[in-house]
Formats: sequence, structure tokens, C-alpha cells
Amino acid sequence: MAKQTPMMKQYLNIKKSYKDAFLFFRLGDFYELFFEDAIQAARELEITLTKRDSNSPNPVPMCGVPYHSAENYIKILIEKGYKVAICEQVEDPKTAKGVVKREVIQLITPGTVMEKAMLNEKENNYIASLSHFDSSYVIVYSDLSTGENQLALIEHGWDGVIHELYNQPIKEIVVSSKLPEELQKQLKSRLHVTLSYQDEVTFNAEYRSLCENIDDERLLTAFSRILNYVQHTQKRSLDHMQQAQVIALQHHLSLDMYSKRNLELTETLMKKEKYGSLLWVLDKTVTAMGSRMLKKWLERPLLNAQEIEKRLQIVEGFYAQFMERDAIRETLKSVYDLERLAGRIAFGNVNARDLQQLKSSLQRIPVLKQLLQQFSQPELYKLADQLYIEPKIIDILEASIVDDPPISIKEGGIIKDGYNEQLDTYRDASRNGKQWIAELEQKEKQATGIKSLKIGYNRVFGYYIEVTKANLHLLPEGRYERKQTLTNAERYITPELKEKEQLILEAEEKSVELEYQLFIGIREQIKVFIPELQRLAEQVSYVDVLQGFATVSESNNYVRPTFDKQKLEIKQSRHPVIEQVMDDGTFVPNDITLDAQNHILLITGPNMSGKSTYMRQLALTVIMGQIGCFVPCESAQLLIFDQIFTRIGAADDLVAGQSTFMVEMLEANHAITNATEQSLILFDEIGRGTSTYDGMALAQAIIEYIHNHIQAKTLFSTHYHELTDLANTLSHLKNVHVRAEEHEGNVVFLHQIKEGPADESYGIHVAKLANLPNSLITRASEILKELEGNMEAKSEVKVKAEQAASVEGTGQLSFFTEEEKLVSKHKSQYEKVVQELKDIDLFALTPLEAMNMLYQLQKKARK
Repeated sequence: MAKQTPMMKQYLNIKKSYKDAFLFFRLGDFYELFFEDAIQAARELEITLTKRDSNSPNPVPMCGVPYHSAENYIKILIEKGYKVAICEQVEDPKTAKGVVKREVIQLITPGTVMEKAMLNEKENNYIASLSHFDSSYVIVYSDLSTGENQLALIEHGWDGVIHELYNQPIKEIVVSSKLPEELQKQLKSRLHVTLSYQDEVTFNAEYRSLCENIDDERLLTAFSRILNYVQHTQKRSLDHMQQAQVIALQHHLSLDMYSKRNLELTETLMKKEKYGSLLWVLDKTVTAMGSRMLKKWLERPLLNAQEIEKRLQIVEGFYAQFMERDAIRETLKSVYDLERLAGRIAFGNVNARDLQQLKSSLQRIPVLKQLLQQFSQPELYKLADQLYIEPKIIDILEASIVDDPPISIKEGGIIKDGYNEQLDTYRDASRNGKQWIAELEQKEKQATGIKSLKIGYNRVFGYYIEVTKANLHLLPEGRYERKQTLTNAERYITPELKEKEQLILEAEEKSVELEYQLFIGIREQIKVFIPELQRLAEQVSYVDVLQGFATVSESNNYVRPTFDKQKLEIKQSRHPVIEQVMDDGTFVPNDITLDAQNHILLITGPNMSGKSTYMRQLALTVIMGQIGCFVPCESAQLLIFDQIFTRIGAADDLVAGQSTFMVEMLEANHAITNATEQSLILFDEIGRGTSTYDGMALAQAIIEYIHNHIQAKTLFSTHYHELTDLANTLSHLKNVHVRAEEHEGNVVFLHQIKEGPADESYGIHVAKLANLPNSLITRASEILKELEGNMEAKSEVKVKAEQAASVEGTGQLSFFTEEEKLVSKHKSQYEKVVQELKDIDLFALTPLEAMNMLYQLQKKARK
């Protein structure tokens, strides 16, 4: 490499500390990138890649983005999971000796963005840290934009970590560099997050107030990891960080990653979008912070019956008084995002418009409080009592910030007249000076007779008198001093104008500088009230979510559920999402009953008949009830479930190298390993990914295990009609089916759940509905008849073999034919395989051991 210039040496020295980030190196009005940063940034940002020292033997790859539009480029990189280090000049170039000193003033990462344009207003932007201890893990969630801090102790191994992290919208995870490489790979591949490292876990006493409620050393160490990382990357005040809250996982309904995905709570399975999810249906909030709270509630439904009932009472109060509720919605429309406004005030990137939004929001709080006091529900009156804001905040903002301030805080025009005496003096000088210039222009026009004469200003030449060349002959000799020649005009100056210029510009410069200092002072005054603003934001969000529940409940005809400890009974249950997207509005409701006598429903019926919908709507109804919302049905008596486990739909996990069947087994294993008697299990078509007998054997074994060992409330749908015989041996299992009828050769799905097993699967009819070729459908029907005939024949042979075996057992003469002897031999082999299968402790096996065992049994069965 050729000899480096002092500036490039400076760049390379700084880059050494930020190897995993794009270094935006400030040069004049541009951020420049060099070497590999430039090559990769040019590709990701689709900007031109150039070269520095292009005439040298080894030119340096280079690209750049304008300083004033850098935010958009940074946003693109952050959304793609990259980090950006902002390197600025930290000394005045006029006074610098040699190369201007530069430092990284902020490291922007996916989990630490604060800029409004980079944030989704309706989602938290969590950064998480993961710390490993002997037999446990601690996860810390921090949202820098709102100041929230939450900690969760995971004592269920690595799988518990993955399930917990999956349930939160995290963009970045901070770990120790000593975390095993294999675990790091899993975090990246399964969660698609940016991985960052922080090994320093020494607690910073500055943040003692944030964890006064924590005495577990593991939690303190884990919290220190993320605090040290955030402080290292942001290099500024974190005064808005809230006290850490320990998440008591045992106080919330647990939803593993499979259930959250399969039930499409916050996004759809295929398109990964809000439309079509339960969140899409329920989100009738008005404020951004209310929408974020609703999402958090969906991710952690309650187990506490008293808190659930409190929410339901408030929803009922809102539901009962439409006019007052509508007035509350209108008032909330004028309330901005108090949480993130408080965050930006502390972080130092708030502007005058933000403070105006804060003021106008706070001015609506008394109105909101008054409206809440008009409801007859006592809980709503209690909410009103909690809505308080210190009037001093409004007084400060009302006296200081103009009503329509500019976005920039460094160009003046943001502080009201009368707020500061010195500022008023500067402004008076500036305004008088400009008035003097306007009067001078009129005077010179009259004196010279040149009507087009004008006095202008630009940053380079200051104030000037401009005369077009066509009028130069009218100008008295020696009246002005020439300053600049243009194509069509001459520009002049006079000693008097130059003197006035100095006075005006000095006043304006000092005025702008003073305004900036005054704004910083106002920001610091408001910063004192950040904890109060954050408490207020939480209360407003709470009101917003619950009024939203009342609004959606009234619109969609939901009812208030009750809760029981023994029996779940829902009349005319509906799927909250599907009924909203059906064009004809003909969703068929169904009843659901689960109790101590029948805690397993075995559901049969054809594909497309509604089995999966029936199962999902139960889970969604349960979740809605346990977050405090009314539910879609005619009446609902619910149980409070501690966990929901699902296996619905088929999907390969190619990244993890797992087939559909392996994913199915993993999800099933997770459920039966962790479920309790208070859990809800939804299994849809278990065993489809392997051979018929393997699948049927596994399905039956799983049902029996749940029935005999777990006794969780379970919905189990299947195409294995042979399993319906389990109702004869399992006392707490009940058969139900989805009605379908054949009419003129076509199947008609009635979507009605009835007691008893289905009589047919209608598979070929479904294929016909899918418009497969007629010749194919005809051939499939013929093959089906042949197969059914062969099965009947084999069944007869088996019966004869069993009868003959019975005769042989009594010592009588055997009349076996050779074929029957062969059947007898196979029967003996079959019984051995069945016995081996019965002896297997299925749930003591790993998924791989289970598959190997099945393979060996299958080989024996085929001999």
C-alpha cells in the first residue's frame, strides 16, 4: 500500500475500533466511506463507487453520501441489519493544527436507533442481551426509544431461550464473545437478528436507581451487559431509561414460538404482515403507544383472574357508553407519542416541533380525565384519578416555544419574543437593521432614478447594491464602491451599508446561537419530568387499548366471557379473523365444550371442511379472553390456561435442515414435554409426514400419552379414521366431526361440528374441487375401489388365520392352506413389532433416536 496521508491514517486508526460497522467519516458536507466499506455500501445503497488518488498505483475505493440526507442512507443499512458508526469533526477547523480531530460520536445499530424516521411507531424496537449462567439464562429487553427495561430468567434450557426471544420483536442481541459458536449460529439463523458483543459486565453505579428492586446477581450481571453496551455505543445521556421490570413468566400465559407463528397473533405465516393477524382485527387503538401496548399484551396474556376481570370491567364500561367513548377516541387523536417524545428529550435529539407536540398532548390530558369521569363504571373513574401531569411543564413550553417552529434547532426562529431579554435585544437590532436597509433601497432609487435598483444579500458577499448594466449610465460617478461584476449587472457597496451589515449579521449570529442555548436549557428543564411523562404515557396507553377493545367488541358483536375452573363451554364460537375477511359474511359458528369428562376432542372430517379453523378459533378466543377483551361468540365460559401448544400446518425448516415431519415431531415433543393439566394443546394431522402405519402409531401413542399422563385440554384432528376407535378405550376422549355431504357426485362442506366420527374423508372429492383433470379423478376412484377391495380380502384372510390359530391352539387338526400358514407367520412377526413398539418409551428418545427406531421397526414389519 502506498504511503497514507495524515487524514487516511486517522480514518484507518478509527476504523480499527469499528470493524463490524460502516464508518461514516465526515469530510465537509459529505460522509465518506473507504476500502471495503465503500465497496459494500455502494452495492447496498446503489450509489456510485469512485476512487481516491485514482492516479496512484493503488487507488482507494471510495463513496459518499451528503450530510443533510445521510439519515435515509443510514436507515437502509440499519434495516438490512448493519451497523453505522458516525464519525464527526470534534474541533473547529479554523483553530485546528494539522488534521482536524475526529471521533465516533454514535454507533447506530438495529437495536439502538432513535431517529423517528427509522422507527415503526406501532412497534417497540427492542435490543436484547443474553447472559448464560450455570443452569440458567437471563434475557434483558431494552427499548432505547421508550426507555423500557425488562428481564426474564430462563430455567428451561436453550430451547426456552429460543422460544422466549422469538416472541419479542428484537432486532439485535448482545452476547458474550465466549458464547459457544453453535449457539451464536442458531441465534442468527433462527431469529434473523444482528449479533453484537459485550464482555464488560461490571455494574455502573450511575444506574443503581434502575435496579433497586433486583437482588439476584444473575439479573444484575445481565442488566449490566446491556447497559454497558448501550452506553458504549450511544455516548450520551440515558436519563430516560426506566426501572428494570422482572418478567414473572409464570404469571403469563406461555406461547412458544410455534404457537405464536401458527396462530398468526401479530403477523401472518406466509406474508409476514399485520393484515390477516389477530392484532390486525383487535387494533382499534388511536395512539402509537397504545398500539405498542396491545402488541405486548397479545404476546403475554394474563393468568391472574383478578387483573383479567378488572380489564373486562373497564371494557364493559366503555362498551356501555358509546358517546363518551367516541369523545375519548377523538381526544386521543390529539395525543402524540409521549413515550418516544420523552426518550428523544433525554437522548438529546428532540426538536422544537417535538416540544410543541408534547405541549399540545399534555393540554388534552385534563379533557381526557374529565371524559373518564363521565362513565358510570367505577374502574374508569379510578383511571381518571391516575391521569395527572405537573402544570409547570405546560407553562414552560407555553412561555418559550413559538406555535409553529422550524424543524432545525440551529437556525433560529424557535423561541418566543419576551422569553429572554438579551434575545429580544438582538432581534430588535436585526429587525431595525433590515428596516434601515429597506428604507435605504427606496432612498437610493429616488436619488439615482433607477427604479430597478435593489439591495440584496448572500452568504458569500453579504449585503450589496445591484444595478443592471442597462442603467449604469444613470449612476453618478463615485457614488458607490464596486464589489462584484455579473453578466447583466454590477454590485456595489458603501461604507454605511458595510457598517450596517456588520451590525445586522452580528445580531443575527448571536441571536441564533442564543436561541440554541435557550432551547437546550428548556430541554433540560423538561428532562426533570421524564419519569412523570413515562407514567402518564403508560396510563394513556392503558385507556387507549381498553377503549379499543370496547370499540372492536361493539363492531364485531363480541361478548364478555366468564371464567370457570372446571369447564370450558363456548356457544356459537367464531374465528375473529376469518369472519372479517370473508366476502359473503357467511362464517358458520360452532359450539366447543371441554371439561373433566371430555378433555380430548378427536376431530375427523375432510380437508377444507374447517377442522383447523375450529381449533385456531378456540385458541384465539382463549387469548382474547386472557388479555381482557370480549370474545366472538354468543356466550363463553372459559378456563384460564397456563400454556397453549399448537401443531397446525406443515412447514419445512430448511435453514435448520429439518423436514416437515421433523418439525412436526419437534413441535409435538415440545408440547408433551412442557404441557400441564392446565394447558391447551392443538394438534392438527399429526403423523402425515411419514408412512401410514408409522403416522397412525405415533398419533395414537401421542393421544394416549396426553390422555393418561398430561390430561391437558386437547383438540386433535386426524385423517386416520381408525383412531376414532380410541373413544372405546380412552374414557376422556370424545369423537366429533365436521359435517360434509355428497350431492350429485360433489362434496358440500357444511362447516358444522357434530358429535361422532366422520364416515368418509372425501379426499378425491377435494381433488375434484381443485380442478384436477377428469381422467385423473376417474383413475383415482378406480384405484381407491381396488385398494378397498384388497383391504377387505386381506381382512378376511386375517380372520381365517386367527380362527385357524385358535383351532391349532386346542391341539386339533390344522386345515391351514399354504397361504394361511404364510399369513400366520406374518401375524407372528407383526405381533413382535407391535410389542416392540409398545415397549418403547417414546418420550425418553431424542427426535433422531425416534426416527431411527421407527426405521428399524418399519424394516421388520416389511419382511
